[in-house]
Amino acid sequence: MQALPSAPWVLLRGLTREQAHWGLFPAQLAQALGSDAVITLDLPGAGTLHRARCPWHIAAMVPACRARLQAQGVRGPVHLLGLSMGGMVAAQWLLQHPQQVASAVLVNTSTRRLSPLPQRLQPACWPALLRLAVRWGRPEAEALVLRLTSAQPQAHAAALARWAAVQRERPVSRANALRQLAAAARYRLPPGRPACPVLVVNSAGDALVDPRCSAALARHWGCALAVHPRAGHDLPLDDGPWLAATVARWAADVLRR
Repeated sequence: MQALPSAPWVLLRGLTREQAHWGLFPAQLAQALGSDAVITLDLPGAGTLHRARCPWHIAAMVPACRARLQAQGVRGPVHLLGLSMGGMVAAQWLLQHPQQVASAVLVNTSTRRLSPLPQRLQPACWPALLRLAVRWGRPEAEALVLRLTSAQPQAHAAALARWAAVQRERPVSRANALRQLAAAARYRLPPGRPACPVLVVNSAGDALVDPRCSAALARHWGCALAVHPRAGHDLPLDDGPWLAATVARWAADVLRR
């Protein structure tokens, strides 16, 4: 595929996840786009920032992301791809700093303004989330996360082993996990419309966040919606090649106009 414009793609992960949890997806996206300009950023409280105190609000995470980019010498327009809570950060970013965002892809995300709590966090998952809170930091916690976020957890034994190693090396504290959860739960989309092209993506098999949340956001902003027919909440894990190809096709169509 012919390379797209040179602005880098910045990937933002979700609740208690970090750049290592993307697995093969950054390489899959780079190949699909025909560009190696893919940057993964950690949110405060996770990954390389796991010792930092996570803010209580999504809006407060945006300056941390922008500062990390600036430290890497990136100031100009970027393309954002955010998964789950990372999608909330991306949405806030593109509305707060429209001059810095060339386009955005929001995957399996939600907002209080458009979706009720039972859709943003499906009630069938609440008992498992309580078990996860009790067992946070134990070896079995990552297996619980996998069952909550994948539609085919039995296929991801290698990913589970990597996740357990990541949690040992860069543990997300219980306090930071709760702060991230509170920030995501309280996130309300600000008024305004994107000044850049936006693609919303959801997974029909998402058992954690109801796919209707993404559909509501796409309707609200009048932007494109792409639906994976089977994947779970962690779409890059369940079908990274599909997501990468979908983003690349959309970008080729929209960004070259």
